[in-house]
Amino acid sequence: MSRREAIAQYRLVGEPSEPDLQGLVELAATVCGVPTAVINIIDDRMQHQVAAVGIQAASCAREDSMCAAVISTPGRVVVPDARLDARFAQNAFVTGEIAFTRFYASSPLITPAGVAIGTLCVFDTEVGELSDASSRALDLLAHQVIDVLELRRAQRDLIESNEQLEHFAVQISHDLRNPLTALAGFLELAADSPEMVDAPRAAQSLARAEAAAGRMTSMVTDLLDFARMGGARPHITQVDVAETVDAVLEDLDGVVVSAGAEVTVDTSTQVRADDTLLRVLLQNLIANAVKFTVAADRVPRIVISVETLPDGWRVNVDDNGDAVSEDQRERVFEPMQRGHGAEVQGIGIGLATCRRIVEAHRGSIGLDESPAGGTRAWFVLPAAA
Repeated sequence: MSRREAIAQYRLVGEPSEPDLQGLVELAATVCGVPTAVINIIDDRMQHQVAAVGIQAASCAREDSMCAAVISTPGRVVVPDARLDARFAQNAFVTGEIAFTRFYASSPLITPAGVAIGTLCVFDTEVGELSDASSRALDLLAHQVIDVLELRRAQRDLIESNEQLEHFAVQISHDLRNPLTALAGFLELAADSPEMVDAPRAAQSLARAEAAAGRMTSMVTDLLDFARMGGARPHITQVDVAETVDAVLEDLDGVVVSAGAEVTVDTSTQVRADDTLLRVLLQNLIANAVKFTVAADRVPRIVISVETLPDGWRVNVDDNGDAVSEDQRERVFEPMQRGHGAEVQGIGIGLATCRRIVEAHRGSIGLDESPAGGTRAWFVLPAAA
């Protein structure tokens, strides 16, 4: 990889100074006992100061750069008086044309691929020296600069990957929904035709086909929701859990009524969460509780409770169905995995979506046995989400 390519992957040039990089140059100046420290990125034409303390960050021609003269030198460079060093004596930063640098020290910025992209340098207008401890600190801080750049690059790549995944999911969802909608419409027309009165077996087959089309539409929607959760960025506000459950029950009214389910909230508690994501989370957990309790041949009794913790809240959703076995409680949070009640409709993606939502809040989620004998789905929301 060329230096230009290595620099390009970090997207530093022309961007606002990264706060973490600014903190590192300030620390470098402090530990080296000088007023000025700079992170220089050097390409084949220019030197770009992407963070600086003691001077205003700027760019200059490569031939004017002191760091460009030593960027190919392995390891740290320490120059007590630049006027006495042949590499720098005629440099514009030394002669007074740009500055009056005397003391100069730098440590190279080496990428994991082994490419030197610049330096972390410190300098002063007074002649100076660098202690062994300060020299080691300068090298460590140069490594930290690369760590920050790598973390920023990885985070950006992840965000872009999630955006591409969501775009792909939206497009695929659109492409699949259109023929599914048309298919469901034709099936409904055929099922309602007068000829079906005298063809009960055909009517039964059409009803099964309609149900299959409905399941497929639901699966496409679930997959789209799961993909979207990958890039979820919560908008944290104060949310009342009881009010959110009421809104969820309105959406699930048909499911709850048909199952004869009783859903109660034992307290009204304010938590810090994204209102929309919390609603999706609770809707998945309550729908699961109802669905699997019905599959266990019981009338669902669902209780939502909130425990206040020293640093957040724990929300429990208890049902009176069958408990998920202990060896399955982690696996069911993986996409496309099913626990108990494998015959129940669905593709095993709801709990994976729930985990993504909770992790976006910096919380945790799990399954235990409910005091009612069924399953307890719980999640913790930190107060400092």
